Amino acid sequence: MTTKHEYEEADYSPVAEARLRGFFLPGTSVEIIRPVESRGQFKHVLFDFDGTLSLIREGWPEVMVPMMVEVLQATGTSESAEELRRIVLAFVMELTGKQTIYQMIRLAEEVGKRGGIPDDPLAYKRRYHDRLMERIAGRREALRSGKAKRTDYLVPYALDLLEHLHRRGVQLYLASGTDEVYVLEEARLLGLDRFFGEKMFGAVDEYKTFSKAKVIERILETHHVPGEALLGFGDGYVEIRNIKAVGGIAVAVASDEAGRSGRPDPWKRERLIGAGADIVIPDYRDWRPLCAYLWNECPTDFEKEKG
Repeated sequence: MTTKHEYEEADYSPVAEARLRGFFLPGTSVEIIRPVESRGQFKHVLFDFDGTLSLIREGWPEVMVPMMVEVLQATGTSESAEELRRIVLAFVMELTGKQTIYQMIRLAEEVGKRGGIPDDPLAYKRRYHDRLMERIAGRREALRSGKAKRTDYLVPYALDLLEHLHRRGVQLYLASGTDEVYVLEEARLLGLDRFFGEKMFGAVDEYKTFSKAKVIERILETHHVPGEALLGFGDGYVEIRNIKAVGGIAVAVASDEAGRSGRPDPWKRERLIGAGADIVIPDYRDWRPLCAYLWNECPTDFEKEKG
């Protein structure tokens, strides 16, 4: 008989000083928060999806927050729309990085607090997805038809990094808190499936049967490798914390999704450093020196000075 394991994603809680300042690889935007001891050992590389690679869903809070405000207003609460917006925005951002269902569970709790009868969180999630699909339908169609370039909806230079890692022969994995059916479709639209193959995983309705921690556990057990052989990239605290929990190295992608400015998003940067990230980057424009550092292919000026 097969046992169905359950996995709960914990809420954000800092494990490190979020205001830490590191040093930059010379002439780059690569900030080293904690010097990497296991350089050159990485055989398996895990990526988050939305905000880490894909920008198809950029602006999703502008869909989720208004929907939740509407749901709470329907309880008959005396709170104003602006008051509700502040409350909703706070918990939506607090839970960002976890599977979408956790935000909907919190919405159901907020409905109950106001005397309403909440819907099933899955119903809220489906309502949100329907609205989000309306918002991004044009983006998806532009990619499907070829009117948009794939790079228009990718974190800058993501394809360059993936091509490089693929040539290195490392195993690449994709794990997302977005529903798997959407992850697979949008990864194909972006041409990412050729790098990850069948090693793409996302959320399912039975949300406790999936987690990024489970994907990591499976990688290490299947290949009989220690956590130190794992490198991870993510813009959410869940994957950063999960990677660090097994002894891997975590690169925080503090992506400026809307502006693509090449500067790290300050909120993401602090949050991910607080989650334990070893390195912070705004995007992948400096993938060459980053990979040279991670695979110990040349000493940095910083190390020369210290040595």
